[in-house]
Amino acid sequence: MDYYFEESDLKIIKDKFQLLKLKKLKNKNEENLSKKQLNNHINYNMSLMKGESSPDVISGEKHSILIGIKENNIGLGEISEEELKKEYKKFNDNIKEKHKFNINNLEQKIYVKSKVIESYYNYKNNPPNVHLIKELTNDSYTDYPLDNTFIVTTSVDDIIYLIYSTSKNSIIFYNMIDNKKVIEIKNAHNKPITNLRHFLDKINKKNLIISISLSDNNLKLWDLSTFVCLLSISNVNQSGRLFSACLFCENENKNNYILTSSAYSNALESIKVFDFNGIKIKEINDSNDSTYFIDVYEDNKSSKIYILTGNNGYVKSYDYSQDKIYHKYSEDDGNRHCSIIGKNINGEIRVIESSFDGHVRIWDFHLAILLQKIKITDNNWLLGICLWNEDYLFVGCGDKTIKLVDLKKDKIINNISGNKNKIVALKILFHPIYGKCLVSQGYEKEQIKLYYI
Repeated sequence: MDYYFEESDLKIIKDKFQLLKLKKLKNKNEENLSKKQLNNHINYNMSLMKGESSPDVISGEKHSILIGIKENNIGLGEISEEELKKEYKKFNDNIKEKHKFNINNLEQKIYVKSKVIESYYNYKNNPPNVHLIKELTNDSYTDYPLDNTFIVTTSVDDIIYLIYSTSKNSIIFYNMIDNKKVIEIKNAHNKPITNLRHFLDKINKKNLIISISLSDNNLKLWDLSTFVCLLSISNVNQSGRLFSACLFCENENKNNYILTSSAYSNALESIKVFDFNGIKIKEINDSNDSTYFIDVYEDNKSSKIYILTGNNGYVKSYDYSQDKIYHKYSEDDGNRHCSIIGKNINGEIRVIESSFDGHVRIWDFHLAILLQKIKITDNNWLLGICLWNEDYLFVGCGDKTIKLVDLKKDKIINNISGNKNKIVALKILFHPIYGKCLVSQGYEKEQIKLYYI
């Protein structure tokens, strides 16, 4: 089991490691490693933890500072396992005391062998053994099977939040480290809350949250640091339901905007773009769709923003700068597509999406060519999906299971059962105790669950 450090322990880690380095590492190149390099590496790790870079870089180096120094070519061969064990115990006991963790078998968790050290650097490690840690909530509620029914994120003030809604239309902000509710915003909406999205505002250094109630087409924007509602937009789609919305930053003018899905069941209302004053900036009018999902993909190579939508029978992408459709990804299966991932994998952009016909499809983004079609279930709903890395995909299914798919082998390698309802949403979390974890939520009153690999 991985065991990670908190940012507040950085000074201890830096000081202790400097002593270890001076005492144990005699190689000239290692001794000449500057403090600046060390600090740069630590700052790099911290930027990953705060979401300032992609979370799909090597998983271990995000939190494990002592092991992470290895990227700077400092070998650990001259440090004995006993010394490493001793230092780990000091750091981890510090965290345990600070957060009052009740951890069983601590010695086993902190005893790090050489093979374990190497595994921190192999983020492609096969995660077939998924273990339920605990059920996190007893009051979560999802009114409709959508992809983003809850949020897990690390805030700018380094709190790991679980954010979810209840049957009483409240939004709860839950501290994952202290295992307690921070605040409950009662009656956040008048109708059940169906979608929650997170966005890191890098311009103003804020964490922002969108909440949606599709029953009355209402959207609200929240500040995670103050829990204050910054904006409320009513009747976003006046003639059809609002299923999905997201936030993005337009690179040209450095402004943040809200993007809403076209109206379900109505061909006359389109994708809309709002500013943070609630003013509609523009519409992207290519819609005869019933849209269930919307998100953006930012292509850093071309500096372009693309919109991805999941609809009845197909997925679409739009060129945001030209306000027109870019590609249609379709086998005309006639089913709902409720979860989409746009991802650069080994230099190629892929669209990974789930369908209600029981298949996961992977497309070439720019060519709209179907590359893989993987059967997950027999005509059973597939809902939330999330990548562990480019080789493994978790899929939330309507048959009340979570499937782990080996994408290279086109096969299911694990089936996680024990849920009472269909699995609607899946997220990856970097937890300071358990390492890289999976979080799931089921339909209606299914509890949010935390799994470690």
